[in-house]
Amino acid sequence: MTVSMYKISVPIFVQFLTALGVVLDKAAAHCDAKKIDPSALLDARLFPDMFPLVRQVRAATDHAVNATARLAGAEPLAFANTEKSFAELGERLTKAIDFVKGFKPAQIDGSEDKAIKITFPSGATRDFTGQSLLLGNSLPNFYFHCTTAYDILRHCGVEVGKRDFMGTPVNP
Repeated sequence: MTVSMYKISVPIFVQFLTALGVVLDKAAAHCDAKKIDPSALLDARLFPDMFPLVRQVRAATDHAVNATARLAGAEPLAFANTEKSFAELGERLTKAIDFVKGFKPAQIDGSEDKAIKITFPSGATRDFTGQSLLLGNSLPNFYFHCTTAYDILRHCGVEVGKRDFMGTPVNP
């Protein structure tokens, strides 16, 4: 049985980015209710050598946007990476969701064996097929950064649970 590359990418990215937006809204409300400076949460990290919350959200959006663009053979959406508030992170999530939702199944389905080469900031390159990129790189990284963002906020006392993390499944 063949699995649709579209169905295992776009709806997943939309579901979890939307859920991340809800979690960030709860974090902003938590800051207001507890009179906490939002930067305390935005700059929070689980361990000193890990990225802070704001960078976790950026990474989650980057993995979703870059994966869908590469699978479709399109140019990824570029972000300024200057977000410093929950509102700005919310705007980034909205842009990423809209970008990802803009792809149609015909643009992504059939990309399983597509050759994709990625050049990393270090200059190193790595060759993927569409399937190996999505299943072995993009989705694991995406889930990692969504989970870490959630964990940072939960660790900081924001009242969120598994349902908040999971969000609502998106039907393609």
